[in-house]
Amino acid sequence: MGKILIVDDTLFMRTLLKNILFTGGHTIIGEAGDGSEAVEKYKELKPDLVTMDVVMPKMNGIEALKAIKALDPAARVVMCTAVGQEQMVKLAIKTGARGYIVKPFQAPKVLEEVKNVLAT
Repeated sequence: MGKILIVDDTLFMRTLLKNILFTGGHTIIGEAGDGSEAVEKYKELKPDLVTMDVVMPKMNGIEALKAIKALDPAARVVMCTAVGQEQMVKLAIKTGARGYIVKPFQAPKVLEEVKNVLAT
């Protein structure tokens, strides 16, 4: 199981994701509320995987993804997106995201995507 950094500007979403991942046997090693905080936490914690919200204040998920990939080209980042943000998902995958999960989160899909990305 992986050490995961959860990035979302909404506490409720971070808590929901944390509960799903914890139940799936993963360790949550940190949380961040915006993209710039995510980059700092990534440097500090060196997680196995990052779940990254796309839309956030200060630095959005795509910008944070670029910054993290610049620090660590092997970084595993799974984007979290709302239904209807297909263009952002395509851009994120082009930028280096390894996968994505759609809000509202469904535990089996979240766990399957995380498992698949950790296996790469």
